[in-house]
Amino acid sequence: MGCNRNCGLITGAVIGAVLAVFGGILMPVGDMLIEKTIKKEVALEEGTTAYKNWVTTGTEVYRQFWIFDVQNPDEVAINSSNVKLKQRGPYTYRVRYLAKDNITQDPLTNTVSFVQPNGAIFEPSLSVGSENDTFTILNLAVAAAPHLYPNAFVQVLLNSLIKKSKSSMFQRRTVKELLWGYKDPFLSLVPYPIATTVGVFFPYNNTADGVYQVFNGKDDISKVGIINTYKGERTLGYWSDYCDLINGTDAATFPPFVEKTRVLEFFSSDICRSIYAVFAEELNLKGINVYRFVLPPKAFASPVQNPDNHCFCTDREISNNCTFFGVLDISKCKEGKPVILSLPHLLHASPEIAETVEGLNPNEEEHKTYLDVEPITGFTLRFAKRLQVNILVKPAKKIDALKGLKRNYIVPILWLNETGTIGTEKAEMFKSQVTGKINLLGTVEMVLLSVGVVMFVAFMISYCACRSKTAK
Repeated sequence: MGCNRNCGLITGAVIGAVLAVFGGILMPVGDMLIEKTIKKEVALEEGTTAYKNWVTTGTEVYRQFWIFDVQNPDEVAINSSNVKLKQRGPYTYRVRYLAKDNITQDPLTNTVSFVQPNGAIFEPSLSVGSENDTFTILNLAVAAAPHLYPNAFVQVLLNSLIKKSKSSMFQRRTVKELLWGYKDPFLSLVPYPIATTVGVFFPYNNTADGVYQVFNGKDDISKVGIINTYKGERTLGYWSDYCDLINGTDAATFPPFVEKTRVLEFFSSDICRSIYAVFAEELNLKGINVYRFVLPPKAFASPVQNPDNHCFCTDREISNNCTFFGVLDISKCKEGKPVILSLPHLLHASPEIAETVEGLNPNEEEHKTYLDVEPITGFTLRFAKRLQVNILVKPAKKIDALKGLKRNYIVPILWLNETGTIGTEKAEMFKSQVTGKINLLGTVEMVLLSVGVVMFVAFMISYCACRSKTAK
């Protein structure tokens, strides 16, 4: 009887030890299986999970616009007063709904090339009004004239055309005209061939961004999604030194196994440069663990604050000898038009820049840009891209509409919030196909290890107790 009991206890201990060892072995083996599966599924080739969601985005993406309505146009033009602004919006459009086009795999370089067609569909139910709502905004053509044509004689000729067209420093335009383009009356009178349609995002519909060539990850998963060339080049031609390089991905996906210490680099044609995001916090998105990465203020800091940004300072006069921060002059990217980008409401910008405008209320939570990235796959499951379009306006003695100004202005035109979040159905699919299996494997590993250790310890204690009792 005593032998049977001891044998049973020893058997139980052995079974527990086997379970614990099996659970321990399953951990590295399971990790290897996970890594192998992820490497296969995130490659950009037909048949993978990543490819399906890469060709056509798996989320609905919306771009919201807030227009800055100028309240005192005459005071500004005549007396050089501060520009008083009132924010109107949102006016919402669905974007990025078109599939990537001209997709071509190159097996020799393990890259895939494509273009991203552009399209925007107005969403009345998500907007405060219609596309025909009208606002008082800066006259884009008049404001740009002295920048594009600095010669005094040419400005005299342009001034006569501006007056003949009855144009002024400010104008009334609808949302649709401001965003997507309108025939400018002043430019229509210019006696030689120039583009006469003006709009903040003109042209957009029926155009395409690219050609992009990105690594597909078949030979090296750590390079998947990283841009090799843009429009056939590895540099942009807008900036000097390393600022001109095209770095990282397009932010829709990143190489897998993202760590909190990683700096996520990505390129955005909207801002004509590469930029980066750093880890901020860990969140739960519809049952999926994600890392939130945000654009740090350092990314738009002045060269004085961040010497790495020295090559983004292209005009010492505009930037107050490269000391202004929080703004980006992209005029070289816009054919000389005086376009200045910033975060909405001049968030993290030099206080001096906002001294000429009233009505801005920067808010970190509402106006920051962020990416919520699933760390195992590197997929971006939620994002908010927020930026503001401003125009630099200078006094011009030869142009009547601008000669009343006594200082430079950086005039906000609008700000946008482009957002996308993985849908509930897609989130459930993602959990069942990716994170669910990984979590299940992890649970099995821990259960086997825990149960095995408990069984081994319990049976060994019982065996020792029985031996001790028998000895007495």
